Amino acid sequence: MIAKRAQDIAPFLAMEVLERAVELEAKGDHVVHLEVGEPDFSTPACIQEAAGRAVKDGKTGYTHSLGILPLREAIAEHYHAKYGVQVSPERILVTAGTSPAMWMVFSAILEPGDQVILSDPHYACYPNFVRFCGGEPVNVDVLEDDGFQFRPEAVAARLTPRTKAILLNSPANPTGTLLSPERMAALAELGPLVISDEIYHGLVYAGREHSILEFTDRAVVFNGFSKAYAMTGWRLGYAIVPPELIRPLQKMHQNFFISANAFVQVAGVAALREAQPEVARMRAIYDERRRFIIPGLRRLGFGIATEPTGAFYVLANARRFTADSYAFAFEILEQAKVGVAPGVDFGKNGEGYLRFSYANSLDNLAEALRRLEAFLAGRSG
Repeated sequence: MIAKRAQDIAPFLAMEVLERAVELEAKGDHVVHLEVGEPDFSTPACIQEAAGRAVKDGKTGYTHSLGILPLREAIAEHYHAKYGVQVSPERILVTAGTSPAMWMVFSAILEPGDQVILSDPHYACYPNFVRFCGGEPVNVDVLEDDGFQFRPEAVAARLTPRTKAILLNSPANPTGTLLSPERMAALAELGPLVISDEIYHGLVYAGREHSILEFTDRAVVFNGFSKAYAMTGWRLGYAIVPPELIRPLQKMHQNFFISANAFVQVAGVAALREAQPEVARMRAIYDERRRFIIPGLRRLGFGIATEPTGAFYVLANARRFTADSYAFAFEILEQAKVGVAPGVDFGKNGEGYLRFSYANSLDNLAEALRRLEAFLAGRSG
């Protein structure tokens, strides 16, 4: 009765931890949440106000299936100002978050058995998108002692006639690392379509993030407003695609989603044009938290060979404590009341690691470290 693709899809383990944490909280426990990648800031006031005005002005109906032109123009202006690339608004599709854009792009480019190259570790949902759309994820190891960097020569060795795309994520979830521009350029020269998930752009604390569009036009960009603008619940994202892909995606969007919410798209224009000072403020606070949690985790015995410089995650080596990150994450949750994401959620190479999100206050991070210290001391005793 249930389709095989629905039966076979893997659960998102970070959400499984969160859902168990919510159950514990319902019983009266206090949990410190470091398991999910959700900003703890309120959406900047200028964005909220723009949405409110849009609702009052009646911006509550359907829009053009590609998205309202002012938002697509603002996105194009943003990519020109930040990365020096020219993007036509006609190549931009606005969606209700980046996940629908991913599903549509993979559905549009993959025939059964086509391959997509992913790093390992990787964002937990990537292989599920690929498989659900009929493709085959092909993992390429990225190693802690190499800064979790995609190596172009390792990718080249895995290319086959069935390779349809190479998927990049920089800054990366779960590692928080940036891919060097030299490696991005080399990956762009390998031949397959390059798909770049740039959702954590704007949250970089050392160095500078680069868009794949700086190196090639034969690329797809995923981006959105959830992370840098603290707009997770607003569900607003977009894809920038090659010209030949926009019409197929538009038809899919018309059929399956119609359009993103009108007033939320108006808020997106305000985000790009008015909220940069607030983004800079949030970024500085994230950086302060980053510089607090890294030495704290190291003091407790977690290994961090390469410090993350983007997003709001630390992928910490916990192999001195366990070889089963799933069981360990739930043990920490049940006993220490700290939510963390098991590394195995992010691929084979994530096993033995835990991902800590520092999208939480310094007070809560300090409390989490105190609880972890007590938990580990009791465990070793």
